[in-house]
Amino acid sequence: MQRKFCISFHEQGDMGADLNYQWIAPSGCQLVHVSAVQSDSDAAGIIIGTSADPNGFATIFDCGLAGVPVELEAPSDFDGALALGQFPVISDGDIVTVDIDYDYNSGAGSGNAANVTIVLTFVEGGV
Repeated sequence: MQRKFCISFHEQGDMGADLNYQWIAPSGCQLVHVSAVQSDSDAAGIIIGTSADPNGFATIFDCGLAGVPVELEAPSDFDGALALGQFPVISDGDIVTVDIDYDYNSGAGSGNAANVTIVLTFVEGGV
């Protein structure tokens, strides 16, 4: 059985601008699950990829609202060009990026997201 590990990102309070988080993979791994949630109802947009292709793993999707997380958990949930409907494979040294569009709200941009938490779950070496 392959070992799992998680990387989490949290932005406390009302967001006032878009954010970009980056993480360097210390070894080969595979992204197998994403959970994203915020405390209010002004949906942030989440994009996941690499420094070479920022939406390569998952094109923009709505963050979970009002404390109810949204998940990417099936291979087909990973719709970016690098994933091709499979769990994304990450090589040693790749830079994984998570972008948050703070006022996305399905493209409506009606308000600022607040208290956003994103958890990425990986397996070592891939599946």
